[in-house]
Amino acid sequence: MATGAGHDMIKGIIFDKDGTLFDFNATWGLWARGMLVAETGGDAALFARLAVALGYDVEANRFRPGSVVIASTAGEVASVIQSVIPDLDRDDLLERMNAAAAGVSQVEAVPLRRYYQELQATGLKLGIATNDAEAPARRHLERAGVDHVFDFIAGYDSGFGAKPGPGQLLAFCEATGLAPQDCLMVGDSTHDLFAGRAAGMCTVAVLTGPAPDHELRPHADAVLDNIGEIPGWIAQEYPRAF
Repeated sequence: MATGAGHDMIKGIIFDKDGTLFDFNATWGLWARGMLVAETGGDAALFARLAVALGYDVEANRFRPGSVVIASTAGEVASVIQSVIPDLDRDDLLERMNAAAAGVSQVEAVPLRRYYQELQATGLKLGIATNDAEAPARRHLERAGVDHVFDFIAGYDSGFGAKPGPGQLLAFCEATGLAPQDCLMVGDSTHDLFAGRAAGMCTVAVLTGPAPDHELRPHADAVLDNIGEIPGWIAQEYPRAF
């Protein structure tokens, strides 16, 4: 049951990207192994230290719950990598990370094109707030064929700050003319939920990222398996929304 005070209608939804639109470990798990090997130059001991620092399970090729990679910005992840490999040039590292991220093959949590066509038809305003950089985020959305459906897209480097701060979400409200209490923040991490609460929005957690239900539930108005369940949840909790 939705618990946000003053929420009686949903007019806009702002989504996290990785772990929300795209299954996190299915997308990034195996890719990350190649990145770690490349950055450590094949040094097995260095690879092992970096994997531990990033919360990467080398046996399963996936990130562990609580990994710094799950909700952090590229800059924060770069700082962790540099703590293990201090000789790396930060600007070069970030350039490699963003270029590699832009090219990764994303695994959709649900068929996104049909999903967003149906959401857009309801008249809801739609946005993206990601701690990824904006440029690779736009390329991921473009490849999925959904970049055109969003009224607002922001990365950590778009000028509104990063989650768990509410800046991206409040910028979505300013761009769309909506009040925060009429908006829903959807994400797979506590960073997303904290940002939503700080902005004054309702919050929905999805389980397509590494964070478990018990970690997300205390901070969410609902925990759903994936974004495909959101229209039904809104219709039940906010029947005036559609």
